[in-house]
Amino acid sequence: MSTTLKPIKGKAFVLGKNIDTDQIIPAAHLVYSLDDPEERKFYGKYALSGVPSAESGLPQGNIPLTKEGKTESEFRIIVASDNFGCGSSREHAPACLEIAGVEAIITPTYARIFYRNCVDGGFLIPFESYEDLSKEVHTGDELEIDQENFVLKNHTQGKEYKIKPLGSVADIVRAGGIFEYARQNGMVAKI
Repeated sequence: MSTTLKPIKGKAFVLGKNIDTDQIIPAAHLVYSLDDPEERKFYGKYALSGVPSAESGLPQGNIPLTKEGKTESEFRIIVASDNFGCGSSREHAPACLEIAGVEAIITPTYARIFYRNCVDGGFLIPFESYEDLSKEVHTGDELEIDQENFVLKNHTQGKEYKIKPLGSVADIVRAGGIFEYARQNGMVAKI
């Protein structure tokens, strides 16, 4: 039985290259518990707060991912240049983006550990593009990711771009992470 995948829709947040995990969630903000619902919100508040505004990393106009006083962002899809998630191996990096409301990232290349943390933890979907779409898409553009046909639609600009198929990675993320995927598929005992 085939399940139709719903498209991911939302505003784009565009970043440059080499966005590292210390920029995604600075070490000073790792003091909050991911298990406490009230403390967890702070990860959304501080997501991407370490991206220096003076560099080309932040979108033009110095727009933060999460507005002052908020814990969830209006942006649902991050479009970045190469090597997204480089740096340390902290699982808090993809977790904070998910807590902020990000549903997907699209970039030509990821740091391997960040990519694996996205998938293994079931946080958000790490799509790969064939080209550097950070040069095409603008922060605030209304995007739609067609997960069935592997197409990124930019409704603001009226353009479409092919993205790479996810393979079994999508099933793991949608299951809620590697352990839940293994349970659902009889690879480990259900608890």
